[in-house]
Amino acid sequence: MSNTQSERIDITKLDNGLTVITEHFDFVKSVAIGVWIKIGSRYERVEQAGITHFLEHMLFKGTERRSAFEIVSTIESRGGYMNAMTSNEYTAYYIRCIHSEIDTALDVLSDMVQHASFPEVEITKEKKVVVEEMKMYRDSPDDLVIEEFVSQIFENHPLGRPILGYEETVNNFSRQNLIDFIQEHYAPENIILSVAGNVNHNALVEKAKEKFSQTEKRDRIEKSDLLSPYRPNQKRFTKDIEQTHYVIGKRGLGIDDPDRYKLLVLNSILGGGMSSRLHQNVREKFGYCYSIHTMLQSYLNAGIFGVYVGTDEDYLDHVRELVIAEFEKVQQEKISTKELEDSKTQLKGYLLLGYESMNNRMRRLATNHMFFDRIIPLEEIEQKIEEVTAEDLQNFAGSFLDKNELSETILTPQS
Repeated sequence: MSNTQSERIDITKLDNGLTVITEHFDFVKSVAIGVWIKIGSRYERVEQAGITHFLEHMLFKGTERRSAFEIVSTIESRGGYMNAMTSNEYTAYYIRCIHSEIDTALDVLSDMVQHASFPEVEITKEKKVVVEEMKMYRDSPDDLVIEEFVSQIFENHPLGRPILGYEETVNNFSRQNLIDFIQEHYAPENIILSVAGNVNHNALVEKAKEKFSQTEKRDRIEKSDLLSPYRPNQKRFTKDIEQTHYVIGKRGLGIDDPDRYKLLVLNSILGGGMSSRLHQNVREKFGYCYSIHTMLQSYLNAGIFGVYVGTDEDYLDHVRELVIAEFEKVQQEKISTKELEDSKTQLKGYLLLGYESMNNRMRRLATNHMFFDRIIPLEEIEQKIEEVTAEDLQNFAGSFLDKNELSETILTPQS
């Protein structure tokens, strides 16, 4: 077992490979506790598309000790709540509760992750639930156009597939498929127990040893998925809707790219809020849309950058011109000192406000350790944002926003 410590943050790696990370605060009466698994949809084979997300659902459907109802009622009857999420690169199961119930929360989470029973009747029902979830997103045109845009940006790569998978693959999952996937990926080396709030680190470590004692150390599985080359393209499709939905953008930066802070500031200037250039010059000046915003997402070795707008089909050509004009403007003219400072202040404000949430802090501990193998101090992030200059932004935008590298996805109403 190994330990590291920095201010309020403690990290311990158990002998079986599981990592325990805590951030302690005396002034709160709650904890956010999460079990994070280093497996997401990008590591699925084609025939497995959607299995990571489906497993997230199934872990709530009963264990050897608890029924599905007992899992949630054990937490909710004590004033807490629980949830889970699946991303392209990780899966997380988490609980927010008062600090005196942390042992109960850990017991429930460890039970779910290690002892899910996968009843056949629940598998059959949950397949219907997930298919309905897919339909829900398909009925949302903004979600649909963004999903299609991502599939273009990561053509022929798992990052371009929907996290939910496809109806065909989900309907083909067997109980044994789920058990095999758990055995392969839910190994202690792939698990982080992350807690933020009123928590005693040493006591939690001892409890974690006890609760995860049946999870034996295994050889780490190397996950490799080389990116396919990015090729700019355009896709147009129709649906029985009222509005045209438009995305323009490109493949973005990885989570550890040295230029990521430049992109963060640039993104804020272009579409980071109601005072952003795109909001002011497309919505406020012309009234062409209700919703316009930039999209920014980073993965281990790539990312997504784009602009989404919902508008009338008659306005689309001018909207496109306005968006590209804003791209060209940041390439050709330096950002003013005031706009740059306002953008930095906005970003740092969002950062600090977000970390008043124990859930966000718990998430930060897990994802920082997962992607960077350290917890990045908030002061370091603020400093990196502060270091971005107007010259940096102009030079970066000059290459990053090359109009020849942009892709478009357009969803229009049926004629």
